[in-house]
Amino acid sequence: MNDESTLRRRQFLKRATIFGGLAALLGVVRPAAAGAKEPRRLPEPSGRGYRLTEQVKKYYETARL
Repeated sequence: MNDESTLRRRQFLKRATIFGGLAALLGVVRPAAAGAKEPRRLPEPSGRGYRLTEQVKKYYETARL
């Protein structure tokens, strides 16, 4: 290899290391700098879904060990 190609390769590797380190640093710092967001609100219950009915209570009683 000649000296010019060696110098180019070293410069490329040096720049890749610097920019890779900066990218990693920004990936860590940026989310922390964004600050706390407001918590998302849960939707109001629609009345459907899980309900503790008599059948469910009976099942829980029979499933106990």
